[in-house]
Amino acid sequence: MARTNKYVYDFAEGNRDLKDLLGGKGANLAEMTNLKLPVPPGFTITTEACRAYLKSGHEPEDLGEEVSEHLASLESAMGKKLGQSDDPLLVSVRSGAKFSMPGMMETVLNIGLNDQSVRGLAKQAGNERFAFDSYRRLIQMFGKTVLGIPGEHFDDTLEAAKKAKDTESDLDLDADDMRKLVEAFKEVVIDKAGRPFPQEPREQMDLAVRAVFDSWNTNRAIIYRRQERIPGDLGTAVSIVAMVFGNLDMESGTGVAFTRDPASGAQGIYGDYLQNAQGEDVVAGIRNTVPLADLEKIDKKSYDELLSIMQTLEEHYKDLCDIEFTIERGKLWMLQTRVGKRTAGAAFRIATQLVDQGLIDMDEAVSRVTGAQLAQLMFPRFDHSAKRKRIAQGMNASPGAAVGKVVFDSYTAVKWSRSGESVILVRRETNPDDLNGMIAANGILTSRGGKTSHAAVVARGMGKTCVCGAESLNVDTKKRLVRAPGGVEIHEGDVISIDGTTGDVFLGEVPVVASPVVQYFEEGVPEDADDLVVAVHRIMSHADGARRMSVRANADTPEDAARARRFGAQGIGLCRTEHMFLGERRHLVERLILADTDEDRDRELAELLPMQREDFVGILEAMDGLPVTIRLLDPPLHEFLPDITELSVRVAVAEARGEEREGDLRMLQAVHRLHEQNPMLGLRGVRLGVVIPGLFEMQSRAILEAAAERIKAGGVPRVEIMVPLVANVQEFETVKHAIIEVAREVRAETGVHLEFLVGTMIELPRAALTAEQIAESAEFFSFGTNDLTQTTWGFSRDDVEAAFFSAYLEKGIFGVSPFESIDVEGVGELIRIAAERGRSRRPGLKLGICGEHGGDPDSVHFFERVGLDYVSCSPFRVPVARLEAGRSVSAE
Repeated sequence: MARTNKYVYDFAEGNRDLKDLLGGKGANLAEMTNLKLPVPPGFTITTEACRAYLKSGHEPEDLGEEVSEHLASLESAMGKKLGQSDDPLLVSVRSGAKFSMPGMMETVLNIGLNDQSVRGLAKQAGNERFAFDSYRRLIQMFGKTVLGIPGEHFDDTLEAAKKAKDTESDLDLDADDMRKLVEAFKEVVIDKAGRPFPQEPREQMDLAVRAVFDSWNTNRAIIYRRQERIPGDLGTAVSIVAMVFGNLDMESGTGVAFTRDPASGAQGIYGDYLQNAQGEDVVAGIRNTVPLADLEKIDKKSYDELLSIMQTLEEHYKDLCDIEFTIERGKLWMLQTRVGKRTAGAAFRIATQLVDQGLIDMDEAVSRVTGAQLAQLMFPRFDHSAKRKRIAQGMNASPGAAVGKVVFDSYTAVKWSRSGESVILVRRETNPDDLNGMIAANGILTSRGGKTSHAAVVARGMGKTCVCGAESLNVDTKKRLVRAPGGVEIHEGDVISIDGTTGDVFLGEVPVVASPVVQYFEEGVPEDADDLVVAVHRIMSHADGARRMSVRANADTPEDAARARRFGAQGIGLCRTEHMFLGERRHLVERLILADTDEDRDRELAELLPMQREDFVGILEAMDGLPVTIRLLDPPLHEFLPDITELSVRVAVAEARGEEREGDLRMLQAVHRLHEQNPMLGLRGVRLGVVIPGLFEMQSRAILEAAAERIKAGGVPRVEIMVPLVANVQEFETVKHAIIEVAREVRAETGVHLEFLVGTMIELPRAALTAEQIAESAEFFSFGTNDLTQTTWGFSRDDVEAAFFSAYLEKGIFGVSPFESIDVEGVGELIRIAAERGRSRRPGLKLGICGEHGGDPDSVHFFERVGLDYVSCSPFRVPVARLEAGRSVSAE
C-alpha cells in the first residue's frame, strides 16, 4: 500500500526552497549536497512528522519504517552499520527549524556508540582516547537532552577529573581518564535517570529524535520564538547525519566561518577554529578558539578549500553565509550553512556591498534590512572623549553601548530589570538556559567564547550589545564577583559599561553621545561620512523612491514638528491640542470648567483663543506646505482638574481649622460633578464639542486664524481639522457644521480664502462598521489604533498591561502585545472594513493611521496591504516608518 505521507527525505532529494518541510538545516544540507560540496551523507525527518508527533504524542504510523529504509541506504553508502562492533557507523541527530533558533533546541552527537562499538572505533581510528572521548560526549549529551539530567552533574564530574589531573583543559586527559569518565557518566545516568544508558544503537537514535521533537516546546524555545516573533506551530525537522570527527587528533578540528564579518559587515576572513574538538565545543565557548585565519598555518590545504567553498556559497546564496565545518585528519566536511545573523550596521553595509558586486539590486537590498535594525543604529554611543577606566577588552561580538549593574545569573537579571534597573549579564559563557536573562539585560559580557559562541550569536540576533571572550576577567559566579587586572574587583550591583563595537569593558558609567545615523537624519550626509552612514543613505533614498505611503509625524510643538521634518516627515498626522492646555495654562481650563454662566465660559474661551492661535502658527510654520492634522480636544475634562483625593483632604483640613477655602470647595464640587466610573468611555472627544458650547468653535477659530496669519505671511498652510471619538455620523455633522460656520466668520474677518479639510478619527468599532455613513460628511479618516485596540478588545490599556499582559505573553495567548503590533485579525479587520466602506461612498477618501502602530514595522506592512495613504508616528520613529513603507511595497 502506497504511503499517504512522505516524512523522510534523503539530502539528495531536497533543496534550499524546502525550508518549510526540511527546516533550515535540512534544506541547506540538501542544497550543499546538490552543489557537490563535501557534505556527510544523511537524511531529514520533516516538520510534518514533528507536528504530527506533538499533536498526538507519538510518531506517525509510517515514520519508523521510512527511517529504517533511509538508514539502510545510509549504511549501504557508508559500507558499515549503525553501532556495529567493528568500525561502527555513528550519526548525529540535529534539530533544524524553518527559522534559525541558535542553541534553543537539541542536538546529540556520536549516536551508535556503546560498550562494544567504542572499542571498534578505537581500533579503526588507532586512537583509544578519541573513542572514549566521543563515548563520554554521547552519554553527556544524551543524558541532558533525552533523559533530562541537569548538565551540572556531568560538568562537575568532568571538572573533578581535570582537577585530579591538575589541569584546566580536557585535552590533558588521556585515554585512561576518558575511560574512567565514561564509567562515571554511566553512573550519573543510573543515579539521576533511574535507568542505564541504552546500549542498543537504534534505541539511542529513536529516543534522540523524540527528544529533538520535544525540544520545540521547551521554555527557552518558546521564549526565543516569542522574542523573535516566530510562529509556534511550525515544528522542527530532524537531520540524521553520518558523523565526521574533529576530535580525532590535533590534525582534526571544528570551526564556524562567516563569509563576511557579522559584526561590522567588512569583507574578509572571519570565524573561529578549535583543534581536536567537536562542534558543540566552539558554540558553547568552553575553550577559547583561535581566529579562522590561523587555520592557514595549521592546515593550509583545508584552509584553501574552505575559502573556495565560502566564496561559492556566498555567490550562490547572494548573502552573508554562516558555515559550520569539521576537519577529520585533513579532510574538510561541511556540516551546515545558513544565511547568517548579523548586526544592524552589518546588515546595511552588506546589502549595499552586494549591490556593488552585482549580486542583488537595490529593491532586494531594501528588503534585506529592517526598521528594527535602523532603530538600533539610532541609539546613542559612548563618548570617546569622556574620562573612562578600561578594565578589560574582549571580542566585539554585537555592537552598541550598554551600561548597567552587574548580575551573574538569569534570575537576577530578570528580577532587577522588572524593578526598573539596567543590568549587564556577566557569565563565563552563556548557554540556552540564560535566554531570559539575556533578553532582560542591557548587555552581555562573557570571559570565554568568540564571535561564534552562543552569547555572540543570540545577542546579534536580538540586537543586544555583547562583548565575548574577555579572558583577563575572572568571573566567579558563586562568589558573585569579577576580578579584573590591576586588583580591580567588581561585585554584583556595581555599574560597568561595555562597548560592543570595540570590545572594551569600562568600570562605572560612561557618557553617551548621539549616533552618527541620527546626525545624518538631522543634517544630511557629511563630506567625511563613514561607510555606515553612506549605506543608510543609499538604502533610505531607494526606500523613499519606492514607497507608496507617505510618512507623517505625531507632533504637538513647533520644535517637534521641525525635528520631524528634518527626519523626513511629510506632514503631521496627529497634533494633540490637549497638550497645549497643560502646565501654566491648566488654571484657565479649571476656570472654564467652573464657569457658572455663558458669559463666564465665553470669557475663559476668549482668553484661551490667542494662546491656541500662537501654538498653531508655530506648528504650521514648521510644516509649511505640508498637511497638518490637528485633533480637537479629546481627553475627559477630569484630567485637567486636581486629584479628587488630594482636593478632598485639603478641603477637610481647611474646614477642621475653620479656614475659608471657597475656591477649593467649588473645585471639589466640580470634580465630583465631572467624576466618571469609566472616564475613557465617558465625556470626551466629540462629546465635549457637543456638550460644552463654544469649546470646539474656539479651537477651530484658533486653527483657522493661524492659517490665515500664515497665508498673509506668504506661507502655505494645509490644515486638516480632526474630530475625535466619533461613533456615528450625526455627532460628526453637528461638530462639522459648527466648524464651517466659524470658517465663514474667519474668512469674512480676515479677507483670506481658507482651504481646509474636516475629518474624523476612527477609534470605535461602531465608527468602523458605519464608515460608509460617516464618509458622506468626513473628508478623511485617521485610524486611532490605540483607542481602537482598547475598545475592540475591551481593554483599559493603563490597567491591563500591568495586570495580566505578561501572563498572556508567557502562556502564548499573545505572540506580541496588540498595543505594540496591530492585531490583524480583529482590529486590522475593522480597519479594512472601514477603509473599504468609506471609499465606497467617497472614492479617494484620504486614509491614515496616527496610533503608536504607525512606527511598528509589521503594522506598517499591514497598512500598505489595506491601502492607507499615510502612517504617522513619533518623530524619532519617522525614519523607521519610511524604510518599512518602502519595504512593504517590495514585499507585496
